[in-house]
Amino acid sequence: MTYFIHAEKFFLENKTEFGGYLEIDDHGKFGFYYPEEQKPDGKIIDYGDKWIAPGLVDTHIHGLADEDTMNSDWSGINKISESLLEAGVTSWLPTTITDSDERLIATCEKFAAHKGEETGAKIQGLHFEGPYFTEKHAGAENPKYMRDPSIDELRRYEKASAGMLIKMSMAPERNNAKEFVRQAVRDGITISLGHSASNYRDAMACVEAGATMFCHTYNGMDPMSQHSPNLLGAAFSARLVTDELICDGHHVLEPTIRTLIAAKGPEHICLVTDCIQAGLMPDGDYKLGELPVYVRDGMARLKSNNSLAGSILLLKQAVKNLVDWNVVTPEDAIMMASYVPARSINKLDCCGSIKPDKSADFIVLNEDMTLCETYVDGVSRYKNKEVR
Repeated sequence: MTYFIHAEKFFLENKTEFGGYLEIDDHGKFGFYYPEEQKPDGKIIDYGDKWIAPGLVDTHIHGLADEDTMNSDWSGINKISESLLEAGVTSWLPTTITDSDERLIATCEKFAAHKGEETGAKIQGLHFEGPYFTEKHAGAENPKYMRDPSIDELRRYEKASAGMLIKMSMAPERNNAKEFVRQAVRDGITISLGHSASNYRDAMACVEAGATMFCHTYNGMDPMSQHSPNLLGAAFSARLVTDELICDGHHVLEPTIRTLIAAKGPEHICLVTDCIQAGLMPDGDYKLGELPVYVRDGMARLKSNNSLAGSILLLKQAVKNLVDWNVVTPEDAIMMASYVPARSINKLDCCGSIKPDKSADFIVLNEDMTLCETYVDGVSRYKNKEVR
């Protein structure tokens, strides 16, 4: 039955409202917001001094809770989906790593076979991080599988995934990169540029061909100088692109985070986690694909060369970090983890904001940005017992 949420603050799509009532209809969709003086008739759930925000959207995540998007079977994938509710995430893109054609096809087929069967955070599509990267900035990606982009391969991946492949990250200096970008974007795929030693010219050629994102900005890129704007310079200067950013304080330090957000504006920053299977797990030894990883001091690193290997970051913590560091307002931090990522993958029609007729996927926050509760389709699915 229809009910209403009463709270101290509501982060709506275009305005943050104080007090009032948010309608949740009997189909699990958002209805209207009513101001405090227009108390509606019907069931009211009163959250007092809590804040209501849209469910978070993680478009770059490899695993969680000791499960991996490529290595786990469907029950493991659904465990990630359920565990993401603890992170305040209600929509996500399972993300691959650079791997063989056979393994990537098998991963596509796995998700296609179970499309729509997840019971927690909703899978909005697949994100291929690689294999079209450059060896210099392999990071935790396996260089032996890196190769030039191929439209024939793209067609196989699109078919195997039953259309679920909606985002790809690649290096713009690979052969035929801009031609590949043009075709992928024509097919409705978001292209993100990264893990690359590209110069500025090649990066901008891919942007003008249709690339609209930069993959975990700063990481997997050459440093920028006044005489070498390169890929990072393109991420800073391309006016309408969206830059991914990992805000765990390890991948990028707070002053450098502040610099990028000031340059681009929060409306062009997409918070991501790049989380691996070690998320929500204790310190110890793990794997990212075929590569051994260890987790200690809040970081995941390759055993071979100590490079950062994804993260153990939860998206709710990235939001809180930005507010705690006084980099942005709570309103902007929420937008960067919900509206911007949903817009970046062309999924604003089904996630990313609180608006009538969209699925009632939302979170309940304390004033200090700690997560209290997560709702999916208007149903409470996770409650944090450690906070009130």
